Amino acid sequence: MKNLAAVVLAAGKGTRMKSDLPKVLHPILGRPMINHLLDNLIAINIKKIVVVIGYKADLVRAELSSYGEKIKFVLQSEQLGTGHAVMMAEDILSDFDGDIVVLAGDVPFLTQSTITKLVDVHQDEKAAATVLSAVPPDATGYGRVIRQPGTDIVDCIVEHKDATEEQRAVNEINSGIFCFDNRYLFDSLRKIKSDNAQKEFYLTDIMAILSQSGLKAAVYKTPNADEVLGINSLEQMADLEARFGSK
Repeated sequence: MKNLAAVVLAAGKGTRMKSDLPKVLHPILGRPMINHLLDNLIAINIKKIVVVIGYKADLVRAELSSYGEKIKFVLQSEQLGTGHAVMMAEDILSDFDGDIVVLAGDVPFLTQSTITKLVDVHQDEKAAATVLSAVPPDATGYGRVIRQPGTDIVDCIVEHKDATEEQRAVNEINSGIFCFDNRYLFDSLRKIKSDNAQKEFYLTDIMAILSQSGLKAAVYKTPNADEVLGINSLEQMADLEARFGSK
């Protein structure tokens, strides 16, 4: 694999967790959920890991201090969306030559093999961006991956709230996990607009921007939808802990 960096999004409060603790620090299987992900990134030899922090940033820094120089922090003082969050890492990655994996800190059971497969597909396809997708039992609430008909090329990703009925009928979802060629990532992010239902800068919009620019936006669909599930509530956390804790 080429040089790899990672940007881990960990700035949110997680209101539905019903706690003042930053969402990524909620313990699952005895450790903060973000630690499971960071350990896997380090294990597959990702040398440069940037964690985007925001809510109770000092607490997150303190909890992750054991990683030392293996991770760097950048601050997202206002939570204006996932695209805005990744932009916070531009300065620290400005001289990086390689591919950047973007992940959410609340997806603790993403495996090393799936991350590696995503990167392999991205590099084999010589793509500007590649999204990790899945087909869960119920796609409600998830962004939909809209492919160019009959291909493995992504036309766009549409958030559930912004999707048409036809687009909501698509059951392939965006996991929120991507691999980007660093040559195109930040220039494309500057073209994102916030004219959507949430009034936020969606990272997902970069796929359409790249596609419309004539660059390749690819997709790797994992056969295991469970491992890409994020945690947004205590109920979801308990469910995933029960499922993965028995493995």
